[in-house]
Amino acid sequence: MPKLVDALLALRYESRDPKVGVALAAEASRAARRMEVGAPDRVERLRRALDACQAALFALGRRAEGRAICEELAEAGRSEPLARVLAEEGRFREAAELDEEAARNAIPEHSFWNMVRWAANLEGAGLHDAASAVFGELLEETRCEAAGQRTALAILTWELVHFSRMRETAGDGAGAAAARREALSVLEELATTGEPKNWSCILGWWRTLFVLSGRAAEPAASPESPMPPFSTEPGWSRDVRDGFLGMLPGLEAEAARLREAGRLPELADVQRRTVIRAAVRDGDHPYLFEERFRPYFDEGVTLARRLPDSPARLARALTDRSMFLVAARSFEPAHADFAEAVALLHDR
Repeated sequence: MPKLVDALLALRYESRDPKVGVALAAEASRAARRMEVGAPDRVERLRRALDACQAALFALGRRAEGRAICEELAEAGRSEPLARVLAEEGRFREAAELDEEAARNAIPEHSFWNMVRWAANLEGAGLHDAASAVFGELLEETRCEAAGQRTALAILTWELVHFSRMRETAGDGAGAAAARREALSVLEELATTGEPKNWSCILGWWRTLFVLSGRAAEPAASPESPMPPFSTEPGWSRDVRDGFLGMLPGLEAEAARLREAGRLPELADVQRRTVIRAAVRDGDHPYLFEERFRPYFDEGVTLARRLPDSPARLARALTDRSMFLVAARSFEPAHADFAEAVALLHDR
């Protein structure tokens, strides 16, 4: 039976037909359930089979069946897929409860991705102080790792800026300003001396937090109209991801209408939603990264500069471009952009 599970999953990964993939994953799940309780690796094989089954079902848009498999997977000790599905349907409080339970049991470890997901679900539920406490725990760990050169200063910068956005949303202007000042100090160090060590590709950290920053501008999620959970992408359900990226042609057409009508404030907002989708699509691909994305962020700043009565939009556009430039390792212009953004926000 263990060999059958492994063989079915191997065939499923090789299959290019989604319907065949569902059938193979479902058969693997049935075989894993038939393994003797207590047999070596039974739980792990069952989790792998169920995980493959739920992914295949969501790829076909069969959400009710996929959710049922996620519930069984949570009972088998892996709650992350169920938390994702709940968040996609706007059930953030329930998703956050699963995240908290997993954290208490140390399953899995407190990585960037798990803590960001937990904080994002708390924030989605309107529990802003609790969300900040969770993200603050991650931030403190990153500060310590950066001081010991065990993580990149770029990652610390992105986390500080994201934390400032969280505190701004919660109405804590002083906390947001303090986080921005700390981020500016780290950026000054990067602009002066660069990263103390060379790091492999860390674009996933930038993309995750940039995409999460755009959640408030999107339609609210519901069971009838699911939306991405916006955290820990690319762990979204396939149908939700495809639907989110499928909005691109409509947004581009809307941008063209707004540009023709001279409605710049709305155009700036739609343009940012377009950039976020571009980041979802290929924001973690290092090849020609700066060349591909720089025009998007330059356009955002150019549009915002044409709105003299909207310093907040300009500060947002400058911050977006600054964090992108950090990802592109262009630290001096990143520092200049963020310094201007901080000045604008403190002058409001």
